[in-house]
Amino acid sequence: MDITLTSLETEHSELLCSKIATEIASQGGWIPFSRYMEMALYQPGMGYYSAGAHKLGRDGDFTTAPEISPLFGAAIVSTLLPVLEGLKSQGLPSKILEFGAGTGKLAESILNRLNTLGFQLDSYDIIEISPELAQRQQERLNAQTTRCSWLSSLPQHFQGIILANEVIDAIPCEAIIYHNGFWYWHGVSMTDHQLTWKLGKPVEQALLPDALLTGNFSEGYLTELPIQANAWIRHIAKSLDLGLFLTFDYGFPESEYYHPQRSEGTLMAHHRHHAIQDPFYFPGLCDLTCHVEWTNIGRNALAEKVDDVHLSNQAAFLLDAGIGDIALELGDPSNPQTFLPISHSLQKLLSEAEMGELFKAFAFSKNLNRLLPGSSLEDLPGLRSRNRL
Repeated sequence: MDITLTSLETEHSELLCSKIATEIASQGGWIPFSRYMEMALYQPGMGYYSAGAHKLGRDGDFTTAPEISPLFGAAIVSTLLPVLEGLKSQGLPSKILEFGAGTGKLAESILNRLNTLGFQLDSYDIIEISPELAQRQQERLNAQTTRCSWLSSLPQHFQGIILANEVIDAIPCEAIIYHNGFWYWHGVSMTDHQLTWKLGKPVEQALLPDALLTGNFSEGYLTELPIQANAWIRHIAKSLDLGLFLTFDYGFPESEYYHPQRSEGTLMAHHRHHAIQDPFYFPGLCDLTCHVEWTNIGRNALAEKVDDVHLSNQAAFLLDAGIGDIALELGDPSNPQTFLPISHSLQKLLSEAEMGELFKAFAFSKNLNRLLPGSSLEDLPGLRSRNRL
């Protein structure tokens, strides 16, 4: 792997490493991996999402579905529209709130599609922790007729639709390791001025999912506990009084996530479209992610009294939402010059070898019957395919 850094990039990462080293020293020589990941991604002015750098798209570190094609957002509208119309029918404002809106392309494609369909959305709000990305979103969405606002936190009693695309994977996770028949925290220390893994205390059994308590695992098996992600989904479910939550991300159900053969976990760094297994590679310059464990995400949402939860792969969701018909609206298959780019983007979004299987669509609703009497979550376009939960 040939990655050449500028002197400014190297200095930036070294400054953050020094900050992390100070944190480790102040905690007695060991910090949980979640704290390291939090600092690497979100340390003010230094973390990957807190410092100014292009992160998305061809010149960034990774590409998301909205960056590939506006068809992604247009298809999502098929799912959202019945809920938005239900809000209108009840005399309530039609609202969408998006977490971590990236460059704003998903918001733009959704708003453009709603405009094409003649639906006037009342507001599109965004919660964004990256100042640079928030600025890019504001520039992109400045010309939209729908009012777009940027919030610092989720309202306590929200009525409407909450969206999140590739957000959960960037929530700091805990790393754990199987050693001598027990699970231990796998934390971060410093050795010879280098960030290194270090064994911590045994993990409390109450924090371990059943799959880790009952499965057979090899010595040194590494994996993650998404404690903060589960807490986040509970917060979302508790705050949503009426409406729909919909998110897209890569991940697996519990049985696949904690499969005995997945012995090195799912932690990964990304830099300039390179996948890097070492999470300590140039902190502050790399995105850090772990795959989403969907089974317990669903269980935690249900614990907050949502109507139901639904999980399908991205391909099944998009096909059921009518992405094929929308593609035919935008281009003529008999004209290769215009339709070939559309076909290529469909391939990336739907192919099992690309994003179609690894990426999942997860949704839950709250009091949906008030908006759509006699309907359930799995009556919505996009969510009528087989539920994997």
